[in-house]
Amino acid sequence: MIKVKNLCKSFDGNQVLKDVSVSFEQGKTNLIIGRSGSGKTVLLKCILGLYEADSGEIWYNDTNFISISNKERKAMRKEIGMVFQGGALFDSISVEENVRFPLDMFTKMNSKEKQERVAFCLDHVNIAQKAFKLNPSEISGGMQKRVAIARAIALNPSYLFCDEPNSGLDPETSTVIDQLLQDLTREFKMTTIINTHDMNSVIEIGESVLFISKGEKEWEGTKKEILNSNNQKLNDFIFANKLYAKMKNE
Repeated sequence: MIKVKNLCKSFDGNQVLKDVSVSFEQGKTNLIIGRSGSGKTVLLKCILGLYEADSGEIWYNDTNFISISNKERKAMRKEIGMVFQGGALFDSISVEENVRFPLDMFTKMNSKEKQERVAFCLDHVNIAQKAFKLNPSEISGGMQKRVAIARAIALNPSYLFCDEPNSGLDPETSTVIDQLLQDLTREFKMTTIINTHDMNSVIEIGESVLFISKGEKEWEGTKKEILNSNNQKLNDFIFANKLYAKMKNE
């Protein structure tokens, strides 16, 4: 579990996060939604330690991430997996080598152990063995996202962060990625936080949803509750989409 308490962050005097408090549950897909510029990406980066918060607390289980040393943070980052918006795979090396990269960097596994772990992770994201030796440019966008997820879970993380994992994907592939993230979260009992603008993802896998507006926590609930909220800012955000507006009226 990750708990954020009274988190504030400003840039050049402009307050981007305003006293945000929220809990992200273990074994569930926790989604952060909001308009562009709402602060959701800044929140994600503060939790990851990519931005230093001005004030507040970020708890990874019993550890306050803000108050520990850089050495302790470095050790904790081995428990964190990250799926970047564009996948961020290395084009010059194979699928297999991309997934092995964090094992080479952060473990003392021998070659056989690494090979077995890579195969395990790629199998879990449904990448066929014949694709292991291909470079990312030789596989589809959906497969690239699955390889990025395999790399993110290579170190068997307790925490998984995903920044717009469905960006650039068609609706059918997006649904596959959503289900994959949910299945992996449940299987490995990870605390998964997904930053998204995709309402289909919210309806499909939004077990816990945080809506941020102008840097403040505006609403939180579940996918079952989100279409029936009385929060006007949330409704304005969701029902700008005509399909969901129709669902609201039916």
